[in-house]
Amino acid sequence: MKEIVTGIIANVDAGKTTLSEALLYETGALRNLGRVDKGDAHLDTASLEKQRGITIFSHQTKLTTGNTSLNLLDTPGHLDFIEETEAVLAVLDYAIMVIAAPDKLSQQTKTLWKLLAHYQVPTFIFVNKIDASTESQASILARLKAELAEGCLAFSQPDLEEIALQDEATLSQFLETGTVSDSQILDLIAKRQVFPVYFGAALKLRGIKDFLAGLDQWTKVNQAQSDLSLRVFKISHDTQGQRLTWVRMYGGSLQPKDVLFGEKLNQIRVYDGAKFELRPKLTTGQVAALTGLTKTYPGQALRIENTQPVMKPVLSYQVDLKGHDIHEVLPALKLLEDEHPQIQVSWSSQLQRLAVQVMGEIQLEVLQALLKERFNLEVGFDQGSILYQETITAPVEGVGHFEPLRHYAEAHIYLEPNPNAGLSFASDCSLELLASNYQSQIMTALKQKEHKGVLIGAALTDVKLTLVGGKAHLKHTEGGDFREATSRAVRQGLMELRQRGNCQLLEPWYDFVIEVNQDLIGKVMTDISRLAGKLDSTKSKGNILVGKAPVATMRSYPTSLRSLSHGEGLIELSFAGYYPCHNQAEVLAASDYQPESDTDNTPQSVFCSHGAGHTVNWQAVPQTMHCPYYRWQVD
Repeated sequence: MKEIVTGIIANVDAGKTTLSEALLYETGALRNLGRVDKGDAHLDTASLEKQRGITIFSHQTKLTTGNTSLNLLDTPGHLDFIEETEAVLAVLDYAIMVIAAPDKLSQQTKTLWKLLAHYQVPTFIFVNKIDASTESQASILARLKAELAEGCLAFSQPDLEEIALQDEATLSQFLETGTVSDSQILDLIAKRQVFPVYFGAALKLRGIKDFLAGLDQWTKVNQAQSDLSLRVFKISHDTQGQRLTWVRMYGGSLQPKDVLFGEKLNQIRVYDGAKFELRPKLTTGQVAALTGLTKTYPGQALRIENTQPVMKPVLSYQVDLKGHDIHEVLPALKLLEDEHPQIQVSWSSQLQRLAVQVMGEIQLEVLQALLKERFNLEVGFDQGSILYQETITAPVEGVGHFEPLRHYAEAHIYLEPNPNAGLSFASDCSLELLASNYQSQIMTALKQKEHKGVLIGAALTDVKLTLVGGKAHLKHTEGGDFREATSRAVRQGLMELRQRGNCQLLEPWYDFVIEVNQDLIGKVMTDISRLAGKLDSTKSKGNILVGKAPVATMRSYPTSLRSLSHGEGLIELSFAGYYPCHNQAEVLAASDYQPESDTDNTPQSVFCSHGAGHTVNWQAVPQTMHCPYYRWQVD
């Protein structure tokens, strides 16, 4: 029997959890159908999910259809919890996207589609609630083709000619032979050239048998890795507080007492909703939760590439302790951060400020409820602020020197713009300049440091950092010396760029779709301009406006639109990414960040003369450094 890992994803209210229930019921894994609105859905196991009637956390279950064993992962539908969904996408063989037939394709659906493309996940589409739609199946298919991909094809009775049209080589063969083999169709689906579409109504079990048969027939097992390989995609805690590390296996096997990431695992648990079975072994293609591991994190991988999330939190809120001791609240938030790394908890002892980063207000409400439910802590939050990022617009070679008495290290790091790629690291340094162990120390220091910009101290992004040279001392260089020199080199380079006006502030933007009565279009367009938004003229038409706008200006606009339209206007916001800040000068003035006073991220270097170490300002480092520039010269 083939083992397949699949996940169900969808916009809110598309019927994602209802489809999960229907699949489980139809295959005999459930005796009774649960319902989200009644709080008895098999996979919505957390009390908060039952109370709110939405999926907040990803959950595992298993079912069998034909010759296929499906490890099924249900995911949250709300935009605020999209990071949980994204973590699951990285471990899927196939995804099931649920689309509600009566609804237009939402911005969130399109965001999920982009994430599926980013992680290259083959995808089946289940068009749900077909009984509530007046639109024909042909019309719905045409929409999917136009708005998602040309390869969205009805698969209840596959049209071989339509399938062949999605690939030149397959089409050539079809024109010669008049047929397309099952193996070719399987390959086209796996390569994301064809996306099988099925129609039904999950609540009434319509189309479920047909869909299950399709999942059995049109999925195949990926080639297993020869050695032990896996990916961590989730951290959680059970009701007794035991930490669970959720993994997907790509090769090899695991048993209790095996050592993984330097720690001994205790139990292997395969969950079915809230219940689990202990397994003596975990093998290729399977998903399980492991106990005993304390240092794992989502995205961590063994013998396969680590993943970095695309979706980022865009808002920061200061925590109001409401009389609780910081030593109670901080550990509780840190535990929740362990489960959801995107939350990112920060504590400033200097400012006595505790803050959290989140995607939106619903996630904040859930965080508040979790603190109450799990830790009996009632806290509040302020109005929130925007999470900015910083990048650079020109290259520079930064130099860091660390030479207090009996220590020595000099590092040269080349910084260059790396658009839309986050931070990346490379080495282009001869072993004649620096021995491999010193180069390794520098690369480790680069990767472990949380690099900040020099405009407002926000996180640095979209920069490539390359080791290009440096120097060690045969007698005095110690382990931490290059860590100090490396950090100072990056900061010194950033300060050079700041002085030249080549540092740039980035802010999060929303994609928006606004639908209002025709008589309000002019007023809304004026509002969008006032909010520094940009209309997409190719997609805006009639009474529908499509475009992008800064989160800072647009986050409160839904309330204004409801008032303006007397509750009839519709607005949909989804995270678009980070773009240049629309009011950089204003933000810089309000921040008043002094990079030279940031002692944890100093751009100054330390040199030794007359038997004592002394600090040299970043501007004077080029005249004082011991090695020449390797790539970049000061004008």
